[in-house]
Amino acid sequence: MPTIMITGANRGIGLELVRQYAADGWEVLACCRSPENAPELKQLAAANGNISVHLLDVTNAQQRKVLAAQLKGKPIDILFNSAGVSGSWSAQGFGHCQAEEWLDVLHINVVTPMLMMQDFAANVALSERKIIANMSSKMGSIADNTSGGSYLYRSSKAALNMVNKSAAHDLARKGISVVLLHPGWVRTDMGGPNGELSVEESVTALKRNLANVTFADSGRLLDIDGSTIPW
Repeated sequence: MPTIMITGANRGIGLELVRQYAADGWEVLACCRSPENAPELKQLAAANGNISVHLLDVTNAQQRKVLAAQLKGKPIDILFNSAGVSGSWSAQGFGHCQAEEWLDVLHINVVTPMLMMQDFAANVALSERKIIANMSSKMGSIADNTSGGSYLYRSSKAALNMVNKSAAHDLARKGISVVLLHPGWVRTDMGGPNGELSVEESVTALKRNLANVTFADSGRLLDIDGSTIPW
């Protein structure tokens, strides 16, 4: 049975990833910072024995250390760093950016995916598929930025893209593919009610892209249709 580890598994895209992968027969390590406040995730886990729920605030070094110790020697076919934040959209226009919130967004969207890769790359290397997927966004593409604004979110995803590219080089010797995924504009708390895709549609496409990933794709930023988004 293949295994996927998903952060931010308590809501939105992360929760739907848990639902669909478990339904497909995968073992799902569903990680979230407050399992006691994740009723939908707990309900899924109660109904499907493929799902195990793990306490993990990705910013908490001790929790990452404990979980890494618990999972030592366990193969993880896909590490999916889905946890992320946008920051307050009202504080992202020119003249409205503040350092504290910006640093929080950078910490969660850039630093913690890197730390997750460091902590669990050994597990991924033990697996058959050997894939790390980092949730990025077309909004992190400099080439795609034709509107300005969204400084906090755009800069965090652009930085994540560079982290991913370096990791793709550094983990190549372990045979690990490290890819970036754009989920599309999705109707979630982050994407808002006007998104083009439902959560179910987005995750179905993300799964299709991951199923087609090869080592040659390592370092790519994949659009929802599988094409490459320019940096």
